[in-house]
Amino acid sequence: MAILIDAAIWPAHNRLWCHLISDTSLEELHTFAAALGVPERGFEGDHYDIPESHRDAAISAGAREVSSRELVNALYLAGMRRRPRLSASTVR
Repeated sequence: MAILIDAAIWPAHNRLWCHLISDTSLEELHTFAAALGVPERGFEGDHYDIPESHRDAAISAGAREVSSRELVNALYLAGMRRRPRLSASTVR
């Protein structure tokens, strides 16, 4: 049972972002995010998007730093990885 966070390398909205997940349950993830004050709008189906400015607080609260690959693998192993929706142009 762990909360995992990757590096803040994902650019959006003039910031860098990282991803926060639970390798156990969405309930654990939501509880951890709420304790950090992360707004619900940051939830993306299987993870929270966290701005770089809040990453250290998440780590101090117990999130374990992992690579992006390890983070995605943990989601798959837990059976919680949400598959991205395909756009109409992708489907043939």
